Amino acid sequence: MFTSFSTALSALSAHATAVDVVGNNLANLNTPGFKSSVVSFYDLVTQSLGTGLGETQVGFGVARPVTIRQFTQGGLRSGSALDIAVQGEGFLVVRNGTTGATLYTRGGNLQVNKAGNLTTATGEKVQGWSSVGGSLSTNGPIGDVVVPVGLLQAPVATTRFSLDMNLDASATAGPPPDTFTSSIEVFDSLGLSHVATVTFTRNATANQWDYSVSFPAGDTTAPTTPVTGTIEFDPNGKLITPAAGSTMPQLAITGLVNGAADMTLDWDLYKGLAPRLTQYAQPSAVAANEQDGSPAAQLVRVGIGEGGTILAQFSNGLQEVLGQIAMASIRNPESLLAVGNNNYQVSARTALPAVGVSGTGGRGALIGGSVENSTVEIAREFTNLIVLQRGYQANARVVTTVDEISQETMNLKR
Repeated sequence: MFTSFSTALSALSAHATAVDVVGNNLANLNTPGFKSSVVSFYDLVTQSLGTGLGETQVGFGVARPVTIRQFTQGGLRSGSALDIAVQGEGFLVVRNGTTGATLYTRGGNLQVNKAGNLTTATGEKVQGWSSVGGSLSTNGPIGDVVVPVGLLQAPVATTRFSLDMNLDASATAGPPPDTFTSSIEVFDSLGLSHVATVTFTRNATANQWDYSVSFPAGDTTAPTTPVTGTIEFDPNGKLITPAAGSTMPQLAITGLVNGAADMTLDWDLYKGLAPRLTQYAQPSAVAANEQDGSPAAQLVRVGIGEGGTILAQFSNGLQEVLGQIAMASIRNPESLLAVGNNNYQVSARTALPAVGVSGTGGRGALIGGSVENSTVEIAREFTNLIVLQRGYQANARVVTTVDEISQETMNLKR
């Protein structure tokens, strides 16, 4: 009978531990990337009473409960430009700035510190690959992801331009002949802009137009000689001269007054084999234009794209890949040890983490601009809390009952 004291006390201790686990789950209801834990109870070895072969067995209570962290997928919600969420299996790899220890996390609230390191909200440095000289390779070892602060993008001089447009088939050769003029902004090696002008004049020959590509006279020390020529369309309005693959005359620009390098502009009339110019009975108009130059630009913002790529957006609208966030795949994540700050470290039972790019080797996806919610379900935790409370009360009642029985037993000798 007196074994009931230790049996009930073991149950009180086990249920108290389980309530602590539920309390910790509820405390982290809104912790990003938090994974809830469950408690598993195990009975202690039983004792056999009497001389029989186990017909009467009395247990010794419940063992110390085992807590199991459940790495189920949490819901995703929108976050800031530097936030990232793991969808599927895997962890972000981070490094403790004080101890240098490698840790793993699902918490994706990221930020940039004053040194330009990409860090978690609690200061651990995110690991991955950084771009070197504009080139990014994910084949080497991982390291601290560095986001350049105040990055300035060098200008790119224009070498090619194109116009997607239609010339009016109903235009006449005059006199005076019908004309159509369009312009396009180009950039020199210093990033200064210039305006090149393309003029089309209706030729007296059917389906032919004369063209002239000119450059502003005031932008060069000596006037630039315009490039001229003739284009021809077939009866269906398709460009046939110059033919696809032929070379157009280049516009050579020398002696820029601002001291920039000389320029040479190529005019692309075709996109592959498809002509960019047509001649239909519609008003002459430009649908689109392109050129491959850009001015100097400053870093405007940094964000994380799909797959964990770190993108820099510049004031000229261009984007550049600055780095790639690494992911670790762990076959038995339930063996990880929680060390606080949403971080885990490997234990003696943990399989060796495999580090790579998201979406490969069984690793999940990295979703930029999102945060993974906690997996704690408040309704389930409150249900567990009520069940554990009842279990604790029941075992406390066992203690008081056994105490009353022992008092009655002691009174028998009187």
